[in-house]
Amino acid sequence: MQRPMKRIVTGHDAQGNAVVAMDGVPPNIVELNNLPGTVFYELWKTHTMPAVLDNGPDPTLGALRLPPTAGGTVVRIVDIPPDTAEFLAHGAAKMQGAFAQIGDVHASTVKKDSPHPLMHRTESVDYGIVIEGEITLVMDLGEAVLKQGDVVIQRGTNHAWANRSDKVCRIAFILIDGRYDPEIKVQIESQS
Repeated sequence: MQRPMKRIVTGHDAQGNAVVAMDGVPPNIVELNNLPGTVFYELWKTHTMPAVLDNGPDPTLGALRLPPTAGGTVVRIVDIPPDTAEFLAHGAAKMQGAFAQIGDVHASTVKKDSPHPLMHRTESVDYGIVIEGEITLVMDLGEAVLKQGDVVIQRGTNHAWANRSDKVCRIAFILIDGRYDPEIKVQIESQS
């Protein structure tokens, strides 16, 4: 596991003054059983748009869920370890269990001829910002290498994250619930 981060959450006191409401390590940190070394740090979630600005309880507690809820957002950091020969050869068989652990078994799109065992898709806009290391975005057709400071805007496309380096990549994600354009939805459904 990489170095944990500190999470500060603000709020308001009874007089409406801005205060620090939470200060510390995020309480929901999950290492995936079927992907050892892959760690999700859940930082915050919202469930409506616009988001309700209140002093409610921590919305990250509870079961991990890959995509945001309808009308919601998710902010998380993920540590992705280097791919191994074993994972590349046999990882596809473990994906149903891995995606079940992150609350979206249907996100996995891996098939026999997939370019990577982690191929998946969510109906969301995902902003990914590489904090440390290097990662390769694998698409149905093509790839893009991202290094520290690089940003990807992933718009509901089928993809995987391949770590072809020799160290963990830490990437921050902001996921926003989305809906496919009807024409794209038909195209996606025809591939299934």
